[in-house]
Amino acid sequence: MYVQVKNLTKTFGKLYAVRNLSFHFDMGQIYGFVGPNGAGKTTTMRIMVTLDSPDKGDIKIGPYSAVYEPEEVRGLIGFMPDYYNTYPNMKVWEYLDFFCRMYGLRGKERKNRLNEIMDFTDLIKLKDKPVDGLSKGMKQRLCLGRALVNHPKVLVLDEPAAGLDPRARIELRELLKILREQGRAILVSSHILTELAEICDGVAIIEKGELVSSGKIEDIQNHLEDQERERLRTIEVHLLEKKEECIQFLLEQPEIAHVKDIGKHIAFSLRGEDEAQIDLLRKLIYQDFPILEFQKRTDSLENLFMKLTKGEIQ
Repeated sequence: MYVQVKNLTKTFGKLYAVRNLSFHFDMGQIYGFVGPNGAGKTTTMRIMVTLDSPDKGDIKIGPYSAVYEPEEVRGLIGFMPDYYNTYPNMKVWEYLDFFCRMYGLRGKERKNRLNEIMDFTDLIKLKDKPVDGLSKGMKQRLCLGRALVNHPKVLVLDEPAAGLDPRARIELRELLKILREQGRAILVSSHILTELAEICDGVAIIEKGELVSSGKIEDIQNHLEDQERERLRTIEVHLLEKKEECIQFLLEQPEIAHVKDIGKHIAFSLRGEDEAQIDLLRKLIYQDFPILEFQKRTDSLENLFMKLTKGEIQ
């Protein structure tokens, strides 16, 4: 794995901001980083981008240690914090040009990189506009462009969609998909879990500085199901007709609970293993219900987050 967080611990006085935290993700992945306020997400990200040091543990970016080889790591990483770090009275192109110069780009190389970034973030038409006059969505694009100046292999984005309107969030999401297709490793923290679930290849969930769960969302869901004694699974059925009769039939089955009419579908909880699901489908077919769809519904990232965390604040 290209990015590895290993047994990371960070304290502030007697408070553990992060405690023995470990997770990993690879190139060509968007990895979600989820937790309540004060869970330790920003602290972990600051250590990852070499702005802070842990008490114990390490973060490896490729072959390099963020703790012991920070200079090498800084050449591989781009960081977009959860606040706007812009300068007043600068135009868009001047702001990006400043950071190109900070990274040592000169002459034609600097000009080409500046144009590449403005083209990718769709800021070309705004290049002469003062930074202070940009909308919040455009400022986020500008900050993302700044994080891309050094061609980073790893992007660390702290709440990039916070405060954006729906259109700006969708546009930002599409940019992240392109960056993933380019082979970058991307860590994204966010409170907008529904949108994060649409793009992330995996997720690390933390609470009170400790890892609660990590991996693919479906793997976390399966692990949760394995831990449940009674194994309630949510099933959705879509019928061509006879929906009311089907609801009544389901209510009469002892292995079924929480039957809900949700528009074109019926949703309900089923007790048992895969065999119970197969047996129920057989019963419905035998009763001549015209079934168009019959499927298990996977928990959303929001539901998993609520199940796994306790809402405790440090």
